[in-house]
Amino acid sequence: MSSIKNLEMAAALSTYQNIEIKKSLFSTKAVYTPTQSQAKPVVLEYTPTEGERVARLLDMPLDKMAADIQQKGKPVAGANGNFRLELCLSDDRQFCALQLFRFGDFQYKPVFEPRFYEGKDAEAIALLL
Repeated sequence: MSSIKNLEMAAALSTYQNIEIKKSLFSTKAVYTPTQSQAKPVVLEYTPTEGERVARLLDMPLDKMAADIQQKGKPVAGANGNFRLELCLSDDRQFCALQLFRFGDFQYKPVFEPRFYEGKDAEAIALLL
């Protein structure tokens, strides 16, 4: 599992109004303050084809995204890919932050700015990804 502090979107996550970063001697944790649920990081990598699909899905409204995934299935993550999705999801699935990156010029560059979802939208994103 990744560490919050190792995410590219860590700075944006730490400044989000409903996230509190708690540091201890050996760890850094993000807590979704409305529910006091810990938000855990996940990093998924995708091939160029699957990564393009993830980018298209994330640009769709949630209901259209759900319909597309129901019809074609979830995007398949791989061990090493051209696209990297950083995801931070609270244990109670009431908060989700994500950012997609594409590898180019020997580094990952953001496809879009970090996106934050709360409540039912976060639950929907969690089920879809």
